[in-house]
Amino acid sequence: MIDLRNVSLSYGDGPDQTLAVDRLNISVERGQFAAIVGPSGCGKSTLMKLVSGLLPATSGAVMVDGKLVTRPIRGVGMVFQNPMLMPWRTTLNNVLLPLEVVSRHRKRLRADRAGCVAEARGLLASVGLRDFEQKFPWQLSGGMQQRASLCRAIIHQPEILMLDEPFGALDSFTREELWQALQKLFLERGLTVVLVTHDLREALFLADVIYVMSGRPGRVVTRTVVDFPRPRTLDVALEPRFNEMVHDLRALIAAARVQEGVL
Repeated sequence: MIDLRNVSLSYGDGPDQTLAVDRLNISVERGQFAAIVGPSGCGKSTLMKLVSGLLPATSGAVMVDGKLVTRPIRGVGMVFQNPMLMPWRTTLNNVLLPLEVVSRHRKRLRADRAGCVAEARGLLASVGLRDFEQKFPWQLSGGMQQRASLCRAIIHQPEILMLDEPFGALDSFTREELWQALQKLFLERGLTVVLVTHDLREALFLADVIYVMSGRPGRVVTRTVVDFPRPRTLDVALEPRFNEMVHDLRALIAAARVQEGVL
């Protein structure tokens, strides 16, 4: 579904040019959950922009669904650390927003508004927000706002869901609740997901495959397959092998930081 082949990206021109990512080779299969981890400044967010077409690669090829990405692509849902809900819209109307603003979805909304509203309500119910449809963002906790943001990102049925540190601003208990909500949406909808995170436990709980990146310029250090059976409960984080994998990933990132002269 997503294939980066020897992809590099530089910012700026001439002597001020900065190499952000270098010769990335990353592959994500359809229906797979991939996590990207690494030190700050390694190019994790740059990777998201490359895949979505918001930034063109300086060299190499970015392929999505077998097609070369040369411009912003359709069929992508995105969630960021800040939920960015519209404060004047209710939770339900925030979720419906993509259907109102994207031209090809407006037709569906006009033709079957009741069906679209029912779908939005079903999504909200699936993440525990059934009783909060008519609340405004300022009436919701941070975790509730992020649940609504997840629903908004997938209401238009994207083929790819991209998550950029979506739970980084939340407390540990709320993060763990949202891990389970996200896993539920992933399994029910068969999404292809790319998660950028600093949280190694989060990556191991959610992902099928983890790519570890080095410090700038970001390079892939290793690819780790996560084979804990799904659906995963929080008990998996108590297993010795889970914690061994966390330590192994942390050691790889620390070694990459030393190699790049960060430490």
